[in-house]
Amino acid sequence: MAIIGSILLSAAALVHLGFFAMESVLWSTPAVWRLFGVAGQRDADAIRPMAYNQGFYNLFLAGGAVVGLVLYWTTLRDVGFGLVFFSASCMVLAAVVLLTTGRSYLRAALLQGVLPLAGLVLLALG
Repeated sequence: MAIIGSILLSAAALVHLGFFAMESVLWSTPAVWRLFGVAGQRDADAIRPMAYNQGFYNLFLAGGAVVGLVLYWTTLRDVGFGLVFFSASCMVLAAVVLLTTGRSYLRAALLQGVLPLAGLVLLALG
């Protein structure tokens, strides 16, 4: 169970790395900001600082999950689990918050929250 949970948590980290890339590195690309429902260049330019910040938030969550998994599978199992638990819980809670913004965000919230939730449950059971 712990191995499958770790794989799912690694996938969640990859998803959040993808969000980082889109929000902080590739935001000026129209195809990217359109994925986030932004209608025009003017709006994308206005939102850019917030997207940049949000991207780094996702990078740090992914980093916490990865470092936690490395520690979990080496000599610091309890420390690693704590770090993974915190990072994955933040991913899940952010998905819940996203759901509160409207039904149109259901797909994005599922993408953001299902992998870390399932991974965390399986890691805890393992």
